[in-house]
Amino acid sequence: MGNGLSDKLVLAISSRALFDLSDSHRVYEAEGIEAYRQYQIEHEEEILSSGDAFPLVEKLLNLNSALGQPRVEVILVSRNSADTGLRAFNSIQHYNLGISRAAFVGGRSPEPYLAAFGCHLFLSTHAEDVRRALQAGFAAASILSGGARRADSSELRIAFDGDAVLFSDDSERVYQRGGLAAFQAHERKSAREPLVGGPFKPFLAALNRLQQEFPEASCPIRTALVTARSAPAHERVIRTLREWDIRLDESFFLGGLEKSAILETFGADMFFDDQAGHCEKASGVVATGHVLHGVSNEMPEA
Repeated sequence: MGNGLSDKLVLAISSRALFDLSDSHRVYEAEGIEAYRQYQIEHEEEILSSGDAFPLVEKLLNLNSALGQPRVEVILVSRNSADTGLRAFNSIQHYNLGISRAAFVGGRSPEPYLAAFGCHLFLSTHAEDVRRALQAGFAAASILSGGARRADSSELRIAFDGDAVLFSDDSERVYQRGGLAAFQAHERKSAREPLVGGPFKPFLAALNRLQQEFPEASCPIRTALVTARSAPAHERVIRTLREWDIRLDESFFLGGLEKSAILETFGADMFFDDQAGHCEKASGVVATGHVLHGVSNEMPEA
């Protein structure tokens, strides 16, 4: 693999998150894997339409041109075999995306290979693959279909929820056990104790390092925290980010208000949240990734 990818921000993405494969997926669901394979081979010269995460990928790759050096790597990871994946690579070439590496794992989860690639973020539409990646310690999200896209812009904008995304779900567990009063009392008491990092902390840190390579006044990356927290629970978040030496460009402490209006105004290319209800509402205005992590996503015991 040459010199390796240790100096880059690495995104692994499934073909269904990058491209619109809804037609072929319907064939798979109705007729099975062999019919799907034949369908892809018969249509491999037909260019796929862009998928929900396509604008994010395109803007991340454009950072390489802006910096004049390869600082972002995008790897296609797929449950397909290589022969059915040829259509995706033909489409990658058509759109002139700088993607040259891929892993086709023949029906199995790609999660075991994320570490080998030094992955910072994994995006997929396969919920179980996302769960496995999160359990293995990677930032990962299930992309909601049909997410809205903002007007074309060269600026990359990414928004994050706080608890169970950037931070651990410890505080969210306090809230779910004891309610808002218990949560606020806990956060007030722990205001000077940094929060434990959540699954997206390493990705945010890698993104922050990229931001620092641009002049502050002309940086094409903008990040935002959009959280249901409010005073007095805001202080611990601010002190935690200061402790991590990570800068967020914008922060919104909404105290339970609906997030959609803020996200639409911010114009996120992608928003990451752990709660299904928030994700469903957000997907009406911005492309959204459901982070299947933490107490809100624990599977009920049989």
